[in-house]
Amino acid sequence: MSPQLLSNCLASIVDSVGISPDNYSKGGTISELESRFADILGKETSIFMPTGTLANHLAIRTLCGDKPRAIVQEQSHLYNDTGDSTTRLSGINLVPLAKDLPCFTVDDVKSIIHKSEGGRVSNQVGALLIESPVRRQMGQVMSFDDMKEVTSLCQEHGIGTHLDGARIYMMSAASGIDIKKYCELFDTVYVSLYKYFGAPFGAILAGSHTVIDNMFHDRRMFGGGLAGAYPAAALALHGVEGFEQRFTQSIKKGRDLFRNLNLISGIEIKEFELGSNIFPLSFDPDIDIAKIALELQECGIYIYPEEGSERYSQLTVNTTILRKTNAQIVQTFRETLGHL
Repeated sequence: MSPQLLSNCLASIVDSVGISPDNYSKGGTISELESRFADILGKETSIFMPTGTLANHLAIRTLCGDKPRAIVQEQSHLYNDTGDSTTRLSGINLVPLAKDLPCFTVDDVKSIIHKSEGGRVSNQVGALLIESPVRRQMGQVMSFDDMKEVTSLCQEHGIGTHLDGARIYMMSAASGIDIKKYCELFDTVYVSLYKYFGAPFGAILAGSHTVIDNMFHDRRMFGGGLAGAYPAAALALHGVEGFEQRFTQSIKKGRDLFRNLNLISGIEIKEFELGSNIFPLSFDPDIDIAKIALELQECGIYIYPEEGSERYSQLTVNTTILRKTNAQIVQTFRETLGHL
């Protein structure tokens, strides 16, 4: 969101419903946001976090308690993109499973639990994290049935469960499974506020009162008790209204669009069996993808090359797809490919 658009949106919110300042991320519009998302996610309560990185960290830290070992996907954000923060800052060892895959299985988890609890020195698992959709795996998701099996197993062994649901709206729209149904499987859930609601930063961590109520102390200890975070909260509250319906509509429209685009010679769009809003895209070898991407960008359509590949790209569906008809988008692709 541009500075001008952001300031205009905030001014509109002030005029329509008002914004209340917080006190180091407590009270005011922050409290309204926390209450709203606790209801959306079907949890007892929630807490605002400045980043998803901190939300995931504090969830795992709290769920582990005195059992400092946590199971994660090898492809997860927590394992790859946080500089071993859970180990360095909270003394929690991460056990990565499913190398180069979107998710692990219940048998993978059973094996780790057995090794951890049955070793010469028992080292119990305190928490398990599931990221879904998985950013590093083009938004692929863990199936609901697999989630249910894994979280049930963890409950039997007294292992806390956390869902990195930064993109949970995308997963729900693609699968048709209600957000609350996903969330009820887990002790805690994190949802991003800036990936789709128009906030410049922020995250929500939701769970029971037992887990969440005093977490503002840890949040401040880690430098996350921001003073004056209410503008981000106000923008997120504004952006969440009707978003679930809009995104569900966008996914349906995207699938219809891609069926029509696949009728154009030289282009192929596929869908993962367990995908969300990212669709693999490929062109015939004689097509200049860089030129295609530039021309489409000028028309407001963006395609993204896969890192390290010249022949492979992707189409990502978001709510901007609602701004044009599918016929207009198909015509743009036809004209662009016809220029080559």
